[in-house]
Amino acid sequence: MSKRIQEQFDVDMRRLRKMLSKVIDGDEQSVRESLRKKEETRVLDIACGACVEADALTDFLADLRDEKGAKVKLTGIDVRAREISDAQRQFGGKKIDRKREVEKEFEFMTGDATKLDGHGELGDDFDLVFMRHQNYWNGKRTWEEIFDQALGKLSDDGNLVITSYFDKEHELAMEALQRLGGELVKTEFNEETRILPTPGKSVDRHVAVFRKKKP
Repeated sequence: MSKRIQEQFDVDMRRLRKMLSKVIDGDEQSVRESLRKKEETRVLDIACGACVEADALTDFLADLRDEKGAKVKLTGIDVRAREISDAQRQFGGKKIDRKREVEKEFEFMTGDATKLDGHGELGDDFDLVFMRHQNYWNGKRTWEEIFDQALGKLSDDGNLVITSYFDKEHELAMEALQRLGGELVKTEFNEETRILPTPGKSVDRHVAVFRKKKP
């Protein structure tokens, strides 16, 4: 990876962290209290690819917990074995974040996100389920299967977060998630989004957070 591309990725991750904070603004205290009830905070990153956001997500949650000795575990799943291998090589295993005084753990698996329920080793009750640049346009039915199972992986007070490249695709994805039992908490446009060559497309253009609707 060239130095210029790495610098772009680094800036994108800082902006993503900023947007994650923005979508929980006003609800930060209740989320923190919920996370602190558990010894370990669990994150599921769906269709994670090489999971360049691994540190951004776990750092965000560690900062949110603001608690020494906490544990944050991220599990990434993607159908592309090569990208999962890259993620495992770069992030896999346990690490001690001495700055935050937390333990971070990363595990990655090759698997079909439309069949999450068939991966018993994943478990359930995730505090955060994350989908970066969901691709609803590339198969409505496929992504609705993913959204449905992603909601099912949430703990009762967990949050599902999506980011999107396009305005209309974000709108369609939000509508689908709400039909499937998600409650929209907040959606935000990223004013610092990095514009891409395709018209109307930019990095983490929108970020939205959902919870499971209460019975």
